[in-house]
Amino acid sequence: MSNLKIKISLFLNYFVFAILLNSVGTVMLQVQNNYGILKSSASVLEAFKDLSISLLSFLISSYIVRIGYKNAMLAALGITAAACFTMPLVGGFTMTKILFAAVGASFALIKMSVYSTIGLITRDQKEHLSLMSFIESFFMIGVLSGYFIFGAFINDADPTSTAWLQVYYFLGALSLLAFVLLWSAPLDETAAKTAENTSTSWRDIAAMFKMLALPLVLSFIGCAFLYVLIEQSIMSWLPTFNKEVMKLPVSLSIQMASILSASIAAGRFFAGFLLKRYNWLYVLVSCLLLAAILVLLVIPLTQNLPQRAINTLADVPPIAFAFPLIGFFLAPIYPAINSAILSSLPASRHGLMSGLIILFSALGGTTGSIITGFIFEQYGGQTAFYCSLIPLFLLIVMLNFFKRMTRIDSATA
Repeated sequence: MSNLKIKISLFLNYFVFAILLNSVGTVMLQVQNNYGILKSSASVLEAFKDLSISLLSFLISSYIVRIGYKNAMLAALGITAAACFTMPLVGGFTMTKILFAAVGASFALIKMSVYSTIGLITRDQKEHLSLMSFIESFFMIGVLSGYFIFGAFINDADPTSTAWLQVYYFLGALSLLAFVLLWSAPLDETAAKTAENTSTSWRDIAAMFKMLALPLVLSFIGCAFLYVLIEQSIMSWLPTFNKEVMKLPVSLSIQMASILSASIAAGRFFAGFLLKRYNWLYVLVSCLLLAAILVLLVIPLTQNLPQRAINTLADVPPIAFAFPLIGFFLAPIYPAINSAILSSLPASRHGLMSGLIILFSALGGTTGSIITGFIFEQYGGQTAFYCSLIPLFLLIVMLNFFKRMTRIDSATA
């Protein structure tokens, strides 16, 4: 129980950033309403979030031990609190971009530090896996909570009202609470500092790029890039889809998007049992085919919906509950391919591979959001979500190639 305080702190840190990071879809909808921003322009918020994550993780990964995990997390929470408190005071699209850049950079520090701290406060591999699983699950709770927290501050009677910005005072206070809890929690980082190699910074960066020449790594990067492109394009634009296509009020549009996060959480839980019994390639390809079938069945039913007043969940058309269930089928992909690549590489390369995972996942998320925003603006929401079929089928091809590379790598190891 000696590490209870630091464990609670890690949970709270992830909870705060889950809300902020996954609010991008909600905020993209609101900046369209409040500032008259086009969809293609609003989509760059994803880039400010994701590129700041990838850039800082790339630059800081070799120095994080010297900075100190606790110091890095405290800095991240302090920056985030300052950005949250500034957001309602300044407002505007420029400040929104600054906010997501600050949150993204801060999350890079949080994620690297949390993952590393888990190793310091757990006694064995079983405890390590257990704590990691609980923390990642709590992240999904934060995502779910975020939709309802933001929805509570939105005024459906006046869609152009900026009163929703007051939510950032609450999130700033939550960040400060996390800061105080972490500051008061003891954390012994001696083991990490003893193992530090002070000459690794530029060598680590060079080694990271050398790994890109490996066919195994290249095939994994293709899979990770395509998966995050699909997931983020749907997650970021679902609130806008709910409002403009399903004709829901703004607050309900945001809250209904929580179904996607809930279905992802349920899908990962259920897939854990399937992946223990069946070949991961068969499970993932089956999931992608079912996701494609869902798109083909549901999207046509969202056209020409009857016009009626929608004020509560009871008034929402049943079809609005169907499309977010795609998360259930997409859910197993990312954890499974991450596990496959890491188990195919020696432990000495896991840190470098983690850097590549963060980098290309962020690039995939940004690309998906921008492309979907452009198609949504030019051709409508149904066409934008129909286009998710293209990366879905490309991902099936890449998964087969990746599986073949893991077999070749295992045979030559």
